[in-house]
Amino acid sequence: MYMDMNVLNKALTDEGYQDLRYENLSITSIKIKNDEIKEVSVTNKEGGHARVLLGGGFGTFSFNKLEDAKQAINECIEFSKIIPGDKELAEAPVVIDKIILTPEIDPREISLDEKKELLLKYSKLAKEIEGISLVEANYYEHYNKKYFVNNEGSQIEQEQLICGMAFVMTSKKEGLTQQTRLAFGGCESFADMYNKDEEIKMKAEQTVDLLSAKPVKGGIYDVILDNAVGGLFIHEAFGHLSEADNLLRSDALKETMKLGRQFASPLLNVIDDPSIEGIPGNYVYDDEGVKGTETYLIKEGILSGRLHSRETAGHVGEKPTGHCRAKNFEYTPIVRMGNIYIDEGPHTFEEMIKATDRGIYLFGAAGGQTSGEMFTFAVQGGYIIENGQIKEMVRDIVLTGNLFTTLKNIDMISNDRKMKKRGGCGKGGQIMIKSGYGSPFIRIKSMAIGGK
Repeated sequence: MYMDMNVLNKALTDEGYQDLRYENLSITSIKIKNDEIKEVSVTNKEGGHARVLLGGGFGTFSFNKLEDAKQAINECIEFSKIIPGDKELAEAPVVIDKIILTPEIDPREISLDEKKELLLKYSKLAKEIEGISLVEANYYEHYNKKYFVNNEGSQIEQEQLICGMAFVMTSKKEGLTQQTRLAFGGCESFADMYNKDEEIKMKAEQTVDLLSAKPVKGGIYDVILDNAVGGLFIHEAFGHLSEADNLLRSDALKETMKLGRQFASPLLNVIDDPSIEGIPGNYVYDDEGVKGTETYLIKEGILSGRLHSRETAGHVGEKPTGHCRAKNFEYTPIVRMGNIYIDEGPHTFEEMIKATDRGIYLFGAAGGQTSGEMFTFAVQGGYIIENGQIKEMVRDIVLTGNLFTTLKNIDMISNDRKMKKRGGCGKGGQIMIKSGYGSPFIRIKSMAIGGK
């Protein structure tokens, strides 16, 4: 679709700060349960979102027709005028740019039939493994064409695209069930969807093996987290605390998250970088027209940064980082992670196992929750480590702890970081699919482990 950006520019005035977003959005979804297709849908919609800042807060307004942009701005002016206070945005460069995608294999050029057949093939492969009782498979594809203007002179047109496949496999025997998850894709190209037969079979076999595993015995262990569990931990337990809009709501949290505080050993570096291509949280400009920048949150164990919008950066006198995003035009943008990860360390996985006398190697994130400094995460399974050797598989594992104590107890980090292939993060009623996380293998001393 071609759109004349002047239509948006003409809706703006010079009163306060103003910006307009307009989007064309296409969502494709295919859902399968065992060998049966349950849903095939293609949804197309378009609309815009206006913001105006005159006083103590933004006036915001969503609209569905391009010709309503001027009315939206006028409504926002009136809304912002009645918010008491005086708020200023951090300065950001004026940007005029166009971002056009050139995927290796463009999913929009792959037929629905081919997508269905490939998803069905993988689902059937998993279901053929004896002991697998249920396979739920999902193909997703989101394409956005975004237009952004503000009354400072920025004018950005950018495409965003993400596609992927996700599987939930359930095994069952004599009333006992176990469940694992597997995903690939999570980027703009369809290339990562092919040749996944062995990965599917291995994950299905692991799901069945968990039926024979013993429930973990609760206690204090040294634990080694795989890439998925380590990534989930840093995203949920630490990443949300680094989003400055959360931070600025709490005086206690401001003090806790004071820059310069020693959080961990010099071994630990935590970074958020939306510019990394090929993984879910990749983008060029956020929804304020600010370029997403690599941001060190922890550098050599010291709290060194946080994620900002122009509003939060202005509040504390820091630079915006390009992390203000909305699910789509129906929502106002808020501070969101891009690709958060723990950086690589000096160790190998084998060295970490050999250095562990009594511990558990944990694999596969299975969800969790946080409350302030405390967290609880479930994992798909694990292996007992005794005297530097991997032993039997265990199941029904939950790890709990205090974030800041846990960060200080990270004493080994491997040299092979991986990023999760399935994106997704919920905040403020907005599920953001373009949000990624990852980690190398990390070892944490003295962690509390319990059964489900």
